Amino acid sequence: MASWNSIETRFHNYTVIIGAQALHATGYAMGMAKDGMVGNADPADNGCAMVYFGDGAMSQGDVNEAFIFAMSYQAPVVFMIMNNQWAISEPVSLQSKIPLYQRASGFGMPGVQVDGNDVVAMHAVTEWATRHAREGKGPVMVEAYTYRLGAHTTSDDPTKYRLREEEEEWRGKDPLDRVERYLRDKGLIDDAYLAQLDEEGDALGEHLREACKTLTEPTMDLAFDNVYINKPKTLAQQQQAYAEYAASFEQEK
Repeated sequence: MASWNSIETRFHNYTVIIGAQALHATGYAMGMAKDGMVGNADPADNGCAMVYFGDGAMSQGDVNEAFIFAMSYQAPVVFMIMNNQWAISEPVSLQSKIPLYQRASGFGMPGVQVDGNDVVAMHAVTEWATRHAREGKGPVMVEAYTYRLGAHTTSDDPTKYRLREEEEEWRGKDPLDRVERYLRDKGLIDDAYLAQLDEEGDALGEHLREACKTLTEPTMDLAFDNVYINKPKTLAQQQQAYAEYAASFEQEK
């Protein structure tokens, strides 16, 4: 029921089905290619799709089908694997006996691995990968090697399947701490800047919390209204049937 405009924000609504977004991004990228939005002399006329998913999604059929279609049609799409090494309680070593990025060669696309906790390296690799796709050279697979420090969900207890020493080792590689040290060493930030940043962050968090409290309760009509631009007759009939069903409970009160 998200209301943001994906064209204006250049950010599409997420999907809760593991790995399905890889197919969505590939299809969108194929459309961009058909619209002539790749390989143009002016970089401003080129575009690509970029999709993020975790190491666990690499075992999903949807993701591998996306790789096949992307290569077959040379779709301008970048597949960014956020390998945090744990698919809930399943270690990546159980899913794959080789680094995930090496699977790219089996599909005929370039694949690279990058330190996912290095902000500067991530920026550099992302810039290269998107340029590759926009120039019409086809898809790219990037494996960002990182670590999930927290629990997978509120019902997850990582202490049951991994060592605390492992967590502490990776805590020392926190990307925010690393980029802070880097910027300090370069003389680009100081304590005053970070204090201001913390203040702005606190203010933004407070604004979001208060805004959420004032949101109106969504109605089920939104589930029908936000599916198609032009609502099909069958969907309108389903909406009417639901409205009558819901109204029957009001009559019983």
